[in-house]
Amino acid sequence: MLLITTSILVAQSLPFHKIHTRSTASFNEATTRAVAFDKNNSYVYIVNQKLTRLDVFDYSNARVPQFQFSIDLSPYFSEIVDVDVYLKQIAVIGYTNPQSSGKLMFFDEKGISLGQFPVGATPRDVEFSPNGTWVMTTGAGVPADDYSFDPIGYITLIAINNGIPNLPSTANQFIDFTGLDTTSYDPAIHVFGNNGNQLPSEDLEPESVTFNPSSTKAYVTLQENNAVAIVDVLSGTLDTVVGLGYKDFSTIGLDASDTRPDINIKSYPHLYGLYQPDGIASYNANSQTYFVTANEGAPRNYSGYSEVVHTTDFVFNAADFPNISTIYHDSTLGRLELTDRLGNFDNDVFQDSLFCFGARSFSIWDESGQQIWDSGDEFESKIAQLFPNNFNSAKDDNNSYKSQSNQRGPQPETVVIGEVDGTPYAFIGLSQMGGFMIYDLTDPANPQFVLYELNREFSKPANDASSGDLGLSSMEFVPAIVSPTGYALLLVANEVSGSVSTYEMGIGIGLEETYKLNGEGIYPNPSHGIFNTTYRGNYNVYNLDGKLIKSMEDETQIDLSNQPDGIYIIKNEDGQAIRAIKK
Repeated sequence: MLLITTSILVAQSLPFHKIHTRSTASFNEATTRAVAFDKNNSYVYIVNQKLTRLDVFDYSNARVPQFQFSIDLSPYFSEIVDVDVYLKQIAVIGYTNPQSSGKLMFFDEKGISLGQFPVGATPRDVEFSPNGTWVMTTGAGVPADDYSFDPIGYITLIAINNGIPNLPSTANQFIDFTGLDTTSYDPAIHVFGNNGNQLPSEDLEPESVTFNPSSTKAYVTLQENNAVAIVDVLSGTLDTVVGLGYKDFSTIGLDASDTRPDINIKSYPHLYGLYQPDGIASYNANSQTYFVTANEGAPRNYSGYSEVVHTTDFVFNAADFPNISTIYHDSTLGRLELTDRLGNFDNDVFQDSLFCFGARSFSIWDESGQQIWDSGDEFESKIAQLFPNNFNSAKDDNNSYKSQSNQRGPQPETVVIGEVDGTPYAFIGLSQMGGFMIYDLTDPANPQFVLYELNREFSKPANDASSGDLGLSSMEFVPAIVSPTGYALLLVANEVSGSVSTYEMGIGIGLEETYKLNGEGIYPNPSHGIFNTTYRGNYNVYNLDGKLIKSMEDETQIDLSNQPDGIYIIKNEDGQAIRAIKK
């Protein structure tokens, strides 16, 4: 089923369509690992891991982006990881040895180096704060494969309010978790690396970061540890680490087997999931701050130690597990990946509960880390409904039906939040299945599913350029107010297919272009209320509810001065329409 979007898709209140895809024609080589947009010049920066460089494109015409130049990063490190940009200042992180310090590089818009700073081992994420005065990076500090060395995890914070070129070499503040080595901590934090022989400071691995909208707090996922660290930005200190708890799959379903011929989303008693989020984003609603997580899951699985087991590694008590006769079967739970570190609460011979990796969902949490809402089994249910023949496919194989069901399902990896025509939306990227889910976040306690977009052609070999976007790895939301098209954009990087797709969203997309074909338009747009027309004519003005608010005959000016600020649709006598913004 081909879902490469070529026309406007309207789901609930969100007009939405794809306007461009750029492909490197490089399969499974991470040539488009991450993407960042600069609102000041409409440049887009794309992480090319294969060639250890940043590829820079001008998106002033987002439908036909133009390549500008590349920034060679091989003199600084061998593995480029992530990029972010603010006010023509580019921040890039990478490393050469995953168990040694990483490096944060700053560049200007022309690719000239502005400075460099050490960061934690195995850097994962770099983010500018919303107000542009801080840069934060995460250093996971992953262990050597044989666990001979496990560097501590670091969060690095740099104040850049005096300008990056003026930063002293000691500007970076290192925030670690050594305080947890000698004090009690939330038992829900998953500290079990190397069979539980690591200190918390070694075992905690910072992954992704988001600032709150006021830039005073930061929330950092500790993926393998099933936790989130909360950082006080102004003091540069760790507030707390919150364990996220467990998802109860006795009431929520999942498809747990890759062998069953049919999709079987069902619940199982005594089965729980560790949320283990990767991506994280935050937003304000009802004067409260919330953070949103993409609950991918991440087991410890190294040659020196692995926590991954299956039901056949356990002994069960029939009194606790009424389904004991089938629990070992491949078609039920026999092939589901589980952790051996949880579930035997009384340390006897019998396993009391089962814990799998990831929640196959996204969640909303309040600013203290209490869960407000979770999407349950909606991701797998929607995929089963829309793609029954390709359910839970692998990201690099178009003939892999259900191959991910016994692992972590569609693997929600990343999330971004953006406002379109006054409504906040979450865009949750799926690493394995590909594509992204969109939810209306107006009510944090009751988000509404909007649509699932998957730009993937399963009838083609995965390494064929016409197979679409595979292996979503990064997304960037561009608000309409800074977008080169005047409408909100979503940039989606896909590391397996080596492609970046651009989506446009908002009331009126696809209408303005038709209108202008006849040489007709309005100006200025946006306006404080007075819009001039290029031709004298008859016009009707509608609000976003579709209500007619004004009609004019034989006019060259449209006066909306007495109307509230917002978006209006203006139609001429032929029914052609254009979007007008009053602000």
